[in-house]
Amino acid sequence: MSISRTFLLCGAAAGPLYVVVGAIEALTRRGFDPLRQDLSLLSNGSLGWIHILLFILSGILTICGAAGARRVMAGGRGRVWAPLLLGLYGIGLIGAGIFTADPAFGFPPGTPPDAHTVSWHGMLHLICGAVGFVGLIAACFVFARRFSGLKRPGWTAFSIVTGALLLLSFMGITTASQQHGAALVTVIMAFTVAVVLSWTWLSSVMISLNADLLSAGGD
Repeated sequence: MSISRTFLLCGAAAGPLYVVVGAIEALTRRGFDPLRQDLSLLSNGSLGWIHILLFILSGILTICGAAGARRVMAGGRGRVWAPLLLGLYGIGLIGAGIFTADPAFGFPPGTPPDAHTVSWHGMLHLICGAVGFVGLIAACFVFARRFSGLKRPGWTAFSIVTGALLLLSFMGITTASQQHGAALVTVIMAFTVAVVLSWTWLSSVMISLNADLLSAGGD
């Protein structure tokens, strides 16, 4: 198997890894409510190392996928910016793992529900997350333009919808500390759905690039 295919398959594995492990954590960690608390909070507590490692591994795999995309996207629209933006997302994930989110919304257990104190590492977590999501959102639209040029309307629509929903939900999650009750649940759930969709899109793009490589005679 070529290096390009290996990198692309690593990128494809990032999404399932993050979604599956994140879901297991969300459903098994004591005191965690996926309807009111976003996954980043799982970096706290005695088992927080699991989510920290998940962030870092997912970031490394995403960067590998970006490197694979750079190797196989020899021509066409987005051949430079698409891999760079995906790599930026991977870097953001690693940073979000290194700099943990602050306890909030009652998690881990013992944290006041109205706790919104932001520490230096919490602020860096937010910055890394923001930088990463900006990279991913931009990558969605760059790939949409590329797919449009390749006359792939389904992929174009998939990329645009993913980028738009992630952008809107990310804007919403930035106001989470100001939300309560049903509004908070709506914001958290919308963001969770958008994150799952974005990981699905990213893995699908990696698989598509791998298929293109194979059809072109790559090993």
